[in-house]
Amino acid sequence: MPLQPSRLPVLAGVLAALVSPVPAAFAGVADSRHVLLISIDGMHALDLRNCIQARSCPNLAALGATGVTYTRTSASMPSDSFPGLMAIVSGGTPRTVGAYYDVAYDRVLAPPQNTTGNGVAGGRCIAGVPNGTTTEYEEGIDLDQSKLNGGGPYATADGGILSIDPTRLPRDPANGCAPVYPWNFVRTNTIYGVIHAAHGYTAWSDKHPAYASVSGPGANAGNIDDFYAPEINSAVIPLPGVTTATGMPCAPIADTTQVDSWTDSFKNVQCYDALKVNAILNQIHGRFHDGSRAAPVPAVFGMNFQAVSVGQKLIEGGTQAGGYTDAIGTPSTTLQGQIASVDAALGRMVAALREGGLLESTTIIVTAKHGQSPIDPARFLPIPGHSGTNGTSPATLVASYLPDSESPLGSGIGPTEDDISLLWLKHPSDTAAAAALIEANAAAAGVGELFYGPSLATMFDKPGLPPHGDPRTPDIIVSPHVGVVYTGSTKKQAEHGGFSHDDTNVLLLVSRPDLKPHTVTTAVETTQVAPTILKALGLDPKALDAVRIEGTRPLPDLF
Repeated sequence: MPLQPSRLPVLAGVLAALVSPVPAAFAGVADSRHVLLISIDGMHALDLRNCIQARSCPNLAALGATGVTYTRTSASMPSDSFPGLMAIVSGGTPRTVGAYYDVAYDRVLAPPQNTTGNGVAGGRCIAGVPNGTTTEYEEGIDLDQSKLNGGGPYATADGGILSIDPTRLPRDPANGCAPVYPWNFVRTNTIYGVIHAAHGYTAWSDKHPAYASVSGPGANAGNIDDFYAPEINSAVIPLPGVTTATGMPCAPIADTTQVDSWTDSFKNVQCYDALKVNAILNQIHGRFHDGSRAAPVPAVFGMNFQAVSVGQKLIEGGTQAGGYTDAIGTPSTTLQGQIASVDAALGRMVAALREGGLLESTTIIVTAKHGQSPIDPARFLPIPGHSGTNGTSPATLVASYLPDSESPLGSGIGPTEDDISLLWLKHPSDTAAAAALIEANAAAAGVGELFYGPSLATMFDKPGLPPHGDPRTPDIIVSPHVGVVYTGSTKKQAEHGGFSHDDTNVLLLVSRPDLKPHTVTTAVETTQVAPTILKALGLDPKALDAVRIEGTRPLPDLF
């Protein structure tokens, strides 16, 4: 049956637009009801169906037995982790939130003072005028991206906002050339801002310190009371005392053949995920994420898993492939192991909630920031490919039209291309010429659909400078044929970021012990998770900027 408002937590009415006095029901957040939000990055609705049918994910199946499953859920477009995460916590699309990709472009902001770890070149900031720069919100803004703690003043396996190097952030010429932190890069508030303003205790764990963006605008990511973000693209180290939910010890290093990054190994990424699982368990037990001190059980908390995403797209060592065996999503043995590791971890969380007497009062939401494409291994076509002979990416075709920081011919971070190509031009007046060049070489570039001008305006605001355009909207977007990935890497057999069904159709499951199993086949979006969370906590979904602007509704069949 649907959740009944009378049985939902009363983090009590939201203060008319967050200005009325805080209700007394907030006095004990640890004793109030909670939302546990989980993103299994990369996991499709098809993956959930297949593993339940195969009886290989018993804990996800158990959640589904007391939950509503949405089979036609669309993640953000583009389906990158950054806009994907912001959609889930803000209720908005890139058009409103302003997050198009973790590496994107802004026609107004200025380059960072110092070159980022991934190559966004440092440069000048001229106050009071539009500058233009590639923006990076991933590991390259860490003080030291080779370290699990991001180089911040934390314990070896910790990490948070103090790991961000402000000299590697883009700067705002309209604000005295001040660095733009991730939480102020996004244009709208989030569930964290609403819940925190209502004196709810909040927590989140993710893969980069940059993902403190979930806090939303404000000072020092202050809407997150407990943020934990060990750097996933750091060098692999042993993790004494850490064991995965399937029983694999993480000291010594589980896979010593791949130690440059946790994402280079199917085993090591499970150990990385285990760090955040332990943080969630500590929070369920009324502790800070590292277990060092007592803390309220958060009103909203959660994490992202990376094991499935890595299991889908990695070719470990250039030879051992994960992914799928056919077009209907039958997982390889390797990918099945990754799904099993996540499922076992979810089982540990549910068991901890039950043991703590919290399960009955906790709504569990399991979804994904993005999917992964292609599912069908026969469709994979890397461009330019491992030998560099499969074709030419759109950015390479129009390199002369691109800003230096976006050009594939430069020495910096280069274009925003995965299984999508986002193109920002030096001069918008060149859009028609650049598009014509791509059209003339459509076969070599694997072009499926080309968006610019009016076709782009159906999804996003007009590109350009304020007040007549959005400085973050690409001038041209190329959505390639399904299976095309713009890469020369021998490590990849899939990618995300694009508009395809495999990229965007993600799992979504909302579970509470008092729900009967129910499947919704009506199309929904991950943006609907944010207003659903607020409504579940007794707060007003319209307190979210993006909900008011875009008219985002809570998920159906819950209230």
